Amino acid sequence: MTRTLYVTDMDGTLLNNGSFVSNRSSAIISDLSHAGALITVATARTPATVVPLMEGTFTTLPYVVLTGAAMYDHAASAYHDVSYMPSDDFGVLLSLYADAGIHPFVYHLDDGGGLVVYHHPDMTDAERDFYLERSNLRLKRFTFEKMPHDSDSNVILLFSTARRRDIMPLADAIRATGLFSVSCYPDIFKPDIAILEVYSAGVSKANAITRLMKSSGASRLVAFGDNLNDLPMLDIADVAVAVANAHPRVKESADIVIGPNFDDSVARFMLHDYYSH
Repeated sequence: MTRTLYVTDMDGTLLNNGSFVSNRSSAIISDLSHAGALITVATARTPATVVPLMEGTFTTLPYVVLTGAAMYDHAASAYHDVSYMPSDDFGVLLSLYADAGIHPFVYHLDDGGGLVVYHHPDMTDAERDFYLERSNLRLKRFTFEKMPHDSDSNVILLFSTARRRDIMPLADAIRATGLFSVSCYPDIFKPDIAILEVYSAGVSKANAITRLMKSSGASRLVAFGDNLNDLPMLDIADVAVAVANAHPRVKESADIVIGPNFDDSVARFMLHDYYSH
């Protein structure tokens, strides 16, 4: 029997317009997982928001978090398979941000395996909104103190949210170094704002999912997405699925376009596909 791995993006894909997993989707995915289906999420989010969002949904596999820079074992509450940014490259990156006048959120794992996010005390409105929405999360701690010098070896991600016209040139400059994995895409909730994520070279949802395929014993991949940062994941899938509300380029790249994220479309497709294979 073919073992299929189902991997879905979260925002705009599995999550509905209220940004949560509906009761119906949760029930379908939980029932499938209890029946033996291999299901997980692959997201730019950290466990700090993934764990609460998936709390009522039973799955057996680790979550692919931070765009593939890490896996998170929710049963053990632990990160593993983490891709850290080389400290020499980190210095180059900070210089480019300084030249652009943008202060990134710097994601760092401390010695106890906790996620600490550093940021300059000054924040733009977009940065402050991002911070305030996440300031009380249990699995993520923000600090506005200067990052200790010896912490630069445990950096996973530099995250920025800013006006598109400001952040796009910075993304191009970082890509030009050839040292990093760069993802820059529009905020689905604020079209004039763009999100920039910078990881160590080789980090992607696709690479992390390839490793998960091997460890889970799956031989077939069905992937679901809606935004440009999902394209590498969809490119390696045996069945690439876009939701109806996806970016036009994502729908063009997909094998199948299903209903919108607010209609339990991902879970319903999984249900049909699992029992027809």
